[in-house]
Amino acid sequence: MSTATRRSALTDWTLVVPLVALVALVLSWGRDLPALGVVLVALCLAGAVLAAVHHAEVVAHRVGEPFGSLVLAVAVTVIEVALIVTLMADGGDKTASLARDTVFAAVMITCNGIVGLSLFVRALRNRVAVFNPEGSGAALATVATLAVLSLVLPTFTTSKPGPEFSSAQLTFAAVASLALYGLFVAVQTVRHRDYFLPVETERPAGRPEANGDDEDHAAPPTARAALISTGLLLVALVAVVGDAKAVSPTIEKGVADAGLPNAVVGVIIALLVLLPETLAAVRAARRGRVQTSLNLAYGSAIASIGLTIPAIALASIWLSGPLLLGLGPVHMVLLTLTVVVSALTIAPGRATLLQGGVHIVLLAAYLFLAVSP
Repeated sequence: MSTATRRSALTDWTLVVPLVALVALVLSWGRDLPALGVVLVALCLAGAVLAAVHHAEVVAHRVGEPFGSLVLAVAVTVIEVALIVTLMADGGDKTASLARDTVFAAVMITCNGIVGLSLFVRALRNRVAVFNPEGSGAALATVATLAVLSLVLPTFTTSKPGPEFSSAQLTFAAVASLALYGLFVAVQTVRHRDYFLPVETERPAGRPEANGDDEDHAAPPTARAALISTGLLLVALVAVVGDAKAVSPTIEKGVADAGLPNAVVGVIIALLVLLPETLAAVRAARRGRVQTSLNLAYGSAIASIGLTIPAIALASIWLSGPLLLGLGPVHMVLLTLTVVVSALTIAPGRATLLQGGVHIVLLAAYLFLAVSP
């Protein structure tokens, strides 16, 4: 990394925005904000999310793939968990299903939105998107298992009425989720690391890649730059949590005033925290690194469940009110269809525009039914 590049990395918006967002947090903490204040804090929140993922990307470039995808997934999930716990701490019974709604939204957005867009963009550019079915299949199996254990079983258990785990069942789900997440990380980064590396493919005649491919061969950032990004990443995460707490009453009031279901709040949170990662996955797909895109998608889904459920289980010790985790019939149908379609997409190791389009339509169906159940 050149001196000019390092100077730019320290003076561009990714340095300024987290600090501004932190200042907004200090100024808005514990206050009832006017409309203009809410807008300004919301802008700071969105900027802090983008900055957080940018700095996670810098760290990811330093440590390499597939560790890079892991860094991004964990960073996004920390944001998600913090937002969920922050909103549930002050929401009482009306946020009883927020964790379920947000986690399920994250699963649908990652497994259909990020995967679908990545496959569609790459197939549109190169006719066929190629990836490693061994690694992607293992990740999908982990997502499906975690989703069923944490989001489907509570609907059918009988220890407590309603779609809710008993304390013992919640503890088991938390431990199982954390264990599966740890096992997946070990397989992804150590034992079968090669399964999660991008597949090198030949370029079709007459279809040269864009200059963006040069980014893949750029020198990784220095240890100093990565360390600075790590610090700014932590600042951005703190700012995201605090600013979200400041604007959360406005979000909830807006959803209620519009006559929308409470589940829409969870969808908004998931869309907010996953938007930057979606852009990163699409950029990777455009450069021919579809496996990186799938690592980001499925890694985020695994982290979303594998880390959120244990965090919520721990937080339930002091959180008041019920914790509803079980999905309803419509969402279980969408989850089942997503798993089946994803398995058919992953198995060949190659995908076309059709597979990408199918996943995008599944996401559209989920979003439409979230607004109009």
